[in-house]
Amino acid sequence: MQIKVGFEITYTAAQPTPMVMMLSIHPSRYGDIVGTERITTEPDVPVGFYRDSFGNVCGRLVAPAGGVTFRCDALVRDSGLPDVVNPAAQQVPIEQLPDDLLLYLMPSRYCETDKLTDVAWTLFGTTPPGWARVQAITDFVHGHVTFGYPHAHHMKSAHDVYESRAGVCRDFAHLALTLCRCMGIPARYCTGYLGDIGVPPEPDPMDFSGWFEVYLSGQWYTFDARHNMPRIGRILMGTGRDAADVALTTSFGRMTLAKFVVVTDEVKGA
Repeated sequence: MQIKVGFEITYTAAQPTPMVMMLSIHPSRYGDIVGTERITTEPDVPVGFYRDSFGNVCGRLVAPAGGVTFRCDALVRDSGLPDVVNPAAQQVPIEQLPDDLLLYLMPSRYCETDKLTDVAWTLFGTTPPGWARVQAITDFVHGHVTFGYPHAHHMKSAHDVYESRAGVCRDFAHLALTLCRCMGIPARYCTGYLGDIGVPPEPDPMDFSGWFEVYLSGQWYTFDARHNMPRIGRILMGTGRDAADVALTTSFGRMTLAKFVVVTDEVKGA
């Protein structure tokens, strides 16, 4: 199958403002892009692309006074298969983990393992380690947290979500991956495109989505605490310790979001 993805995002600014954007499809999906993925700016300003420490593609620029609009349209091939489910996947003992995965057990800005360790071990200490434990955590978060855009707040942490029991997709992911880390399972935050493919369409406007991955049996597996079901058509854009590492844009100065449109549609008959 083929999926059309893209966006139009506009920021206004009173003066020239340096920015970093992370709006590109992740390099792991480059082989699936049909043609090219090209991000344009209006007005046309130079953008320098680089890879961050997590391997994500970032662009740096200086938005002119008045602001800037980012646009992109791309076509991506996809298997059409849902997320992989492997109940036999095993938890790797911490002492056997590769060195570069240890940071995915550590606390991070939105994931306070120190505040949730007792909660995690009380809730999941008797669950079988490995896939079953991650699924138990995902089930818990899915039932514990109520989804709603009015609950969104850029400063909300995993502990805040646990206490308030409300949030958006990134909050579901933050709480679930924090509980996984508390149980000794490396977990990282993911962001990307996830359209209403293979499921009934939702009435809300399309947005980028947040989910998480865990490291079991030597590889990363996708879990989604908000939807709690294997989904078709995820297109990864970035991974990191939490949402702070994969912010779509970061401005070094005051800017205002004026337009935000995201497209993720299956191309029928492709």
